[in-house]
Amino acid sequence: MPLNLTLPQVPNLYEAPEKSDTEGCIQCQMGSKLVLFITGHCHWQCDYCPLSENRREIDWMYANERKCENFDQVIEEAYAMRATGAGITGGDPLMAKDRTLEGIKRLKDEFGQSFHLHMYTSIPFRKEWAKDFAEAGLDEIRFHFLNLDSSKYKETIEACSNAGILTGVEIPCEPDKEKELLFLLEELRSFEISFININELEITVGNHDNMELRGFNLSTEITAGANGSAELAISMKERVDAAELGVPDPLDAEIKEPYGFHVKFCTAVYKDAGQLRRRFLRRGESTIAPHENLTEDGTIVFGAISSSDEEYDKWISEIMQETNLPRRFIYWDSDHKRIELPLVVAESIANDIEAPVSLVEVLPTFERLEMTVIWLN
Repeated sequence: MPLNLTLPQVPNLYEAPEKSDTEGCIQCQMGSKLVLFITGHCHWQCDYCPLSENRREIDWMYANERKCENFDQVIEEAYAMRATGAGITGGDPLMAKDRTLEGIKRLKDEFGQSFHLHMYTSIPFRKEWAKDFAEAGLDEIRFHFLNLDSSKYKETIEACSNAGILTGVEIPCEPDKEKELLFLLEELRSFEISFININELEITVGNHDNMELRGFNLSTEITAGANGSAELAISMKERVDAAELGVPDPLDAEIKEPYGFHVKFCTAVYKDAGQLRRRFLRRGESTIAPHENLTEDGTIVFGAISSSDEEYDKWISEIMQETNLPRRFIYWDSDHKRIELPLVVAESIANDIEAPVSLVEVLPTFERLEMTVIWLN
């Protein structure tokens, strides 16, 4: 008799792609989208902004987790993760419009027209700029409505759509704004959009105090999602899906006219457990060294022997002689003063040598952030 276990602490993962998802969403779910953070500057101070203090209102550019001074470094990072596209974000990319246009052109020139580019903005910019972005190579644009006020964005959205850019809306689902969000669905019937992405509201280090003031709590202990956000987002998606199918609305049982756009719901846990993990796995697969192992979580582990600059050559020679390990499976890290080698070898010799031996776990990012060090002797 099979044993069925119920794990209520694990939230539903609405991660399976749908045929109506945008190319930007599909590549994001694959983990193949470079995250291009153009600038930390933004016109607004949204209380739910998740940015950390080291990026907020700071005019630095990042490619994934790598701080970049120019687009040559951005392109290096794109190659390092075998990117198929990039999501351009901030702050607000429109606060550095010329830099954003340069980035779009450079990426298209380097990787070709199939390299998919989508951009987020909360600025209802001048209509003539839509042509500039389209000609530069922007494929998709997502508007964030400040205070859920759609009226000031309508002309800009129409201009982007007419310029050939796939146009939509992306907003967080604030659980205390149910009436306003459901009304927004009806307003968007008259907009030239193809999709609306609804993100589960996240409680982060950057917005925790503001979210606490609004009375929001975490929905579970293993997700950053605000309690009630996912439920409201799901009901909005179900309303639009029901109208498309011509079946009674799940909230009021009425049969509504199709809305004309697709709704995508993205959970907080999926951004970390899904998209981020897959991006780490992808970069790890591309940059892994012979002595390293890639874990299922997308981290890299290896063994290490602490050494000095004067003694590491002697240690390496002795390791090769005693273990038969080829030289290409041994790496001297001068910054951390350690000899890196396969974990299985480090474990096998840990009790036979006097030098400190450890298991090291790092993220496969440009800076290779250390996550764990466990001493083996």
